[in-house]
Amino acid sequence: MGEVMMKTRKPLQVNPFKLSQPMGATLAFLGVDRCMPLMHGAMGCTSFAKVYYTRHFCEPIAIQTTAVTDVTAILDGGDTSIVEAVKNITAKVSPGLIGLHSTGLTETKGDDLRGVASKIDFPLVYVNTPDYEGGLESGWALATQAMIEQLVAPTEEINDDKLVLLPHVGLTSIEVEKLKEFIAAFGFDVLALPDLSTALDGHLGEKQAALSSGGIAVGEIRRLADAGLVVSVGDSMRGCAEALQKKNPFIRHRHFAQVSGLSGTDALASWLLAESGRELPPPAVVRWRKRLQDAMLDSHFSLGQTRVLAVGEPDQLAGLCLTLHEAGARVSVAISTVASSSLEKIPAERVLVGDLEDAENLGGDYDLVVGNGHCEALAHRLHKPLVLRGFPNWEEVGNPLKHDVLYEGGAYFLCECANAAEKFRGHG
Repeated sequence: MGEVMMKTRKPLQVNPFKLSQPMGATLAFLGVDRCMPLMHGAMGCTSFAKVYYTRHFCEPIAIQTTAVTDVTAILDGGDTSIVEAVKNITAKVSPGLIGLHSTGLTETKGDDLRGVASKIDFPLVYVNTPDYEGGLESGWALATQAMIEQLVAPTEEINDDKLVLLPHVGLTSIEVEKLKEFIAAFGFDVLALPDLSTALDGHLGEKQAALSSGGIAVGEIRRLADAGLVVSVGDSMRGCAEALQKKNPFIRHRHFAQVSGLSGTDALASWLLAESGRELPPPAVVRWRKRLQDAMLDSHFSLGQTRVLAVGEPDQLAGLCLTLHEAGARVSVAISTVASSSLEKIPAERVLVGDLEDAENLGGDYDLVVGNGHCEALAHRLHKPLVLRGFPNWEEVGNPLKHDVLYEGGAYFLCECANAAEKFRGHG
């Protein structure tokens, strides 16, 4: 592990790539079937999130706002805005759940979401997500934990074949699906919370819906506490697993910081073998492990000569950097959105919490950029190749189908990075 600098000394971000907590909460609620995210704040906050996700997923995004203004925030404390918004929503559609989450404006005012929620006779989950704290990853985790605490029914019954998967926000729709399939191949019935794998996965629906479609059902969330096992992926999701264990003291928890590359997938496969009582993993798992080993060998010749800048949310960043490190790439700089325990484990020469100005100032220290769409202008200015990962990705069609986790995704990711490095080297 290299030098870890948890944050830069700058008083502000100059060229940020960080996204807000309310946007993370919105995305988590979109992983619940027939859920309507309701952002308690100004119209502009909600409009930004709606446009942002519509562009990223190339899908219509259902989200509503309480449309608070500076004046109404002071006069009524936000209570009336929330109640009226719920009335308007339920008059037009019939959501299975409303996901109420706050913004900086209403948090600064000090609105009591819990108090207002107790007055509303409709299935509703509330969560405080001020955008002056945390980021996309923590917003997702806070909303997930709120759904567990407010919806899941306590029980002491246990179904040893049932497993709950708690994925971090950096896992794409297809990655959640691949993880569910991987675990199911060992004989478990898997439910993910949130579950974007059947919601924002790029499938062609019958028509444009006014509510989220696909994802885990509200009824399934209420019955999660009888699962024998809960698996959290990413350090940001530990609190969610602990919240579920409080609903049933007999649930067993296994945490994985990441499930990427050879070592990360080996750890998951070994644990699943032990829990399932099987002697050997499924043949497809064995085959993909060999393919990843071959991809590591093939890509090593290119990546071994390449210095990498990796940019992203902490949990996703940890997985990407480990996969690159295993193939011999030198991650010279890793820049995260916020501080996290995940950063302490990243195999990089320099790890910092910062922005793209920091990345530009360190431009002589790397040859390849791995990061989101905000890195595109940086890569063009510095004449560096770019491998797009994370939110947003507005440049490529089909980004929800990209996957970097497990043996299969690791093989694809390494090949993509090696090809980008070689193409750039050939033009240089």
